[in-house]
Amino acid sequence: MAEDAASRSPQTHAALGARRRLRRTVVLIGLMGAGKSSVGRRLAETLDAAFHDSDDEIAAAAGMDIPSIFGELGEAAFRDGERRVIARLLDGPPHVLATGGGAFMNAQTRALIARSAVSVWIRADLDTLVERTGRKNDRPLLRAGDPREILARLMSERHPAYASADLTVESASDAPHDAVVAQIVAALDAAGALE
Repeated sequence: MAEDAASRSPQTHAALGARRRLRRTVVLIGLMGAGKSSVGRRLAETLDAAFHDSDDEIAAAAGMDIPSIFGELGEAAFRDGERRVIARLLDGPPHVLATGGGAFMNAQTRALIARSAVSVWIRADLDTLVERTGRKNDRPLLRAGDPREILARLMSERHPAYASADLTVESASDAPHDAVVAQIVAALDAAGALE
């Protein structure tokens, strides 16, 4: 849903006023529910850049939704498609790319992102992730048991890899997406990723 200028926070107004441009693609990583897609769309708008969601791109390429890919083809096939889609997207002009939670766990994908983009880990605490992922029932990995336990396990497994991201921002359940966008813009600017 598009938001009008009057509803944007002061931080986003400031970021829009600067109208900075990306030098490299910005890849958003983090667990499901961290806000990668929602924040990514707003970040792309703020930076006047294209936005891509790797899950949407994978679904379009496969001709089926993500739960169907997992159910019919399995997670290994999904991860292979994810790796190929991300490689294709990173070969294009600078844009904002929201990745699936497991994408950064693939060593090839991590290396490609390190060479071709700026990675930003959107980090959220367990309570935030549980609350956000509970809003919809479209997360295949959460169907295998208690979502809180699964997310806690995924945090333990994935946080060490996520920690290798170029930048990290925090996303709390009560933090407006525009505040997270402002954090990312400031971090990108400080890192010299904007022109």
